[in-house]
Amino acid sequence: MGDKLVGTSKRFNQMLEKIARVSRSEASVLLLGESGSGKELVATAIHQSSKRANNALVTLECAGLTDSLFESELFGHIKGSFTGANNNRTGLVELANGGTLFLDEIGDVPLSMQVKLLRLIETGSFRSVGSSTVKHTNFRLVCATHKNLMQMVKTGEFRQDLYYRINVFPISVPSLRERKEDLSVLIESLLRRISEKKEYHLTNSAFQLLTLYDFPGNIRELSNLLNRAIILTDTNLIERRTIQECLSIDHEQEKAFRFSEPQPVSKQSHKKEAEWVDLKTAEKRYLLDLMTFYDNDKEKVAQIAGVSLRSLYRKLG
Repeated sequence: MGDKLVGTSKRFNQMLEKIARVSRSEASVLLLGESGSGKELVATAIHQSSKRANNALVTLECAGLTDSLFESELFGHIKGSFTGANNNRTGLVELANGGTLFLDEIGDVPLSMQVKLLRLIETGSFRSVGSSTVKHTNFRLVCATHKNLMQMVKTGEFRQDLYYRINVFPISVPSLRERKEDLSVLIESLLRRISEKKEYHLTNSAFQLLTLYDFPGNIRELSNLLNRAIILTDTNLIERRTIQECLSIDHEQEKAFRFSEPQPVSKQSHKKEAEWVDLKTAEKRYLLDLMTFYDNDKEKVAQIAGVSLRSLYRKLG
């Protein structure tokens, strides 16, 4: 996506102003925006403009990590602490000491790990997996997500106290659709990065075709598309038909995937296969699921279920 932030549009400049302001402070920053919109570049800009620029910017991609892997990546582990831990490993929070810790896709942090992350943010202290030694670290926290964290708080998928800890200074990173005025300078910057040895340009009609496209994958998708175009073109001039061919590749893939998906089970067959239970059993299963989700916090479960604590004990008995 290029090696720096590029743009001149109003939305882009509003974002730059916020970056400049918050970089002078130590406040935690929450970057909000669609996937591929450049949140990691914004995190880098915040770090490089801060007093911590001479120290490390350490990034953890939170998406897809299990509880144990997230804990090991963040806090490190000692040799023999679990199967496969053949050596000591320094955690990312320790590597970020004096610098900036960037947690990308913070909305994917496992619920059970969120309390440990909260404790780290509040105290600056942590323990490596398998160790009893408490260590301390000092970092500037920047988080990013494409998810609606407030909605996740309401549904119990994200801790409210953690949300307010990381959301000190939110910055919205605009999608490419919201900054189409920047398309020309973005294309120029990306083409230079993709091909340093040969200079490429788009014809007028090729550029006009791109202005009509919505770019659901944002700048990342634009970069991929230009990569394809360079491969498919025979000269340094990228024509409209080449861009059209690049766009059609994804369309064909989407169509093939749609037809290869399994057909949904009909309602009638679902009824036949369903295991129907009485109302009391269904209620108890619901309450047990809540108890598991909220780590046996009976007061919380009673509040969500809309019953008294006494009634909850009776229904679970």
